[in-house]
Amino acid sequence: MIDINLIRTNPNLVKENIKKKFQDQKLPYVDEVIALDAKIRALKQEGDELRASRNALSGKIGLLMREKKIAEAKEVKATVVKNNERIVEIEAEEGKLSEELKKRMMAIPNIIADDVPIGKDDSQNVPNEYFGDAKVPDFEVPYHADIMERFNGLDLDSARRTSGTGFYYLCGDIARLHSSILSYARDFMIDKGFTYCVPPFMIRSDVVNGVMSFEEMANMMYKIEGEDLYLIGTSEHSMIGRYKDTIVKEDSLPLCLTSYSPCFRKEVGAHGIEERGVYRIHQFEKQEMVVICKPEESMDWYNKMWKITVDFFRSLDIPVRTLECCSGDLADLKVKSCDVEAWSPRQKKYFEVGSCSNLGDAQARRLGIRYKTDKGSVLAHTLNNTVVAPPRMLIAFLENNINADGSVNIPKALRGYMGGKSVITPKK
Repeated sequence: MIDINLIRTNPNLVKENIKKKFQDQKLPYVDEVIALDAKIRALKQEGDELRASRNALSGKIGLLMREKKIAEAKEVKATVVKNNERIVEIEAEEGKLSEELKKRMMAIPNIIADDVPIGKDDSQNVPNEYFGDAKVPDFEVPYHADIMERFNGLDLDSARRTSGTGFYYLCGDIARLHSSILSYARDFMIDKGFTYCVPPFMIRSDVVNGVMSFEEMANMMYKIEGEDLYLIGTSEHSMIGRYKDTIVKEDSLPLCLTSYSPCFRKEVGAHGIEERGVYRIHQFEKQEMVVICKPEESMDWYNKMWKITVDFFRSLDIPVRTLECCSGDLADLKVKSCDVEAWSPRQKKYFEVGSCSNLGDAQARRLGIRYKTDKGSVLAHTLNNTVVAPPRMLIAFLENNINADGSVNIPKALRGYMGGKSVITPKK
């Protein structure tokens, strides 16, 4: 949610930003917000004047009664009653208009950074930097689900019986590899100076509305029936929500946090051959990083954060690139975002394994996250970035570390978490 003062003072900038995001259907919201805001402010002024008049008249009634001016006192009382009735009407009307204003404000996208490429959808995202040599071995790399099954490491059939499509059982060395990567990611981030957290895996609707747009919520979140709780789609949701209605001490910033959680997503509209295995699923685990900082520091942290993910993947011998998200692919709360994509030797292309986002003060404004300065309280900036999210990440890991005989190399960084093994071999 953007600052309403920006809409008041520069509505054309807000409209131009909406056009850059190819959301022209939202253009009327700007004028509607201006009109609603004017009505609300007029009502507030009228209410304040009536309250001031009521207070003055109330004092006058006592004086008139002491002077035995009963008739005049009754007339003043009638005016006070009339004023009170109008104040009740104003408060009701103001509340209704404020809700209408909030709905439109929540739908207007955040102002994107000046250097965000303009494009309608993810097909127009822009490849940025490349890290590591993207190689294709001289043998055929099997489909990732087939690699896992040769280790007796993946059981999709049983998961379909227990839970439906989009779920899985991981077993044996593959399950151990999955857990080892998460443990390594935890320690990797702690060594980077981030504080490790395990957050709640369910959050209330007011937190959901604070961290994401309505469209994202509808497409992602699972609702707990009969309760005001949602399963998190990423630990960023509950990590940012932790600071709801909080004034953080300035000298505690930046808050650099890394969190583990399971994640649950509807993945509405998911389809395609690459989603037969564990590419697009309803349940996965994730190591996340979250930073809450001063506005002037947020872009520096944005660049630091995606570089950390690149370093993590390169430590596991996986080539990656960054992909700059274009305007039409940015979620409404985001100022700037890039994906980290891993190389797939089998597909001979890169695919998404993480995303880094700067949300400016949008989440902080919705949730009331501030820090105190000598000049008063200031809205903080929030950022989030994926460290690693297996089992999708296992696709890149297995394809880039597999040998011709089907065995999989374990990079040095991971061996301590895999019982000292330098290689794992298939069962069949």
